[in-house]
Amino acid sequence: MTMSNKILWSDGTKMELFCLNAKCHVWRKYGTIPTVKHGGGRIMLWGCFSVACTGRLARIEATMNVTKYRGILDESLPQSAQDLRLGQRFTFQQDNNPKQTAKTTQKGLRDKYLNGP
Repeated sequence: MTMSNKILWSDGTKMELFCLNAKCHVWRKYGTIPTVKHGGGRIMLWGCFSVACTGRLARIEATMNVTKYRGILDESLPQSAQDLRLGQRFTFQQDNNPKQTAKTTQKGLRDKYLNGP
């Protein structure tokens, strides 16, 4: 197995119905009045993937903070690595989001994966 096959990438995203917090372009017939009741809603997701396949997808309730992010990692990361057959030694790649670079997150990853059995 090559080195690129032993990488687990992760990312999070927020999807909104009816573009609540972003600029949105919609084609309508002239004179049509836009109607959106109750804002449409939104969902936040965290997921991971490798070269071969996708890993677990976690729905994030409310706003994600460091504690929620660590909970998602504790629950989804080991199972995703096992499902994707990455073995015990793999590289976990994440962006530089403050929740991911927080000292408590880094310590949790070190304690669980670098100093573990």
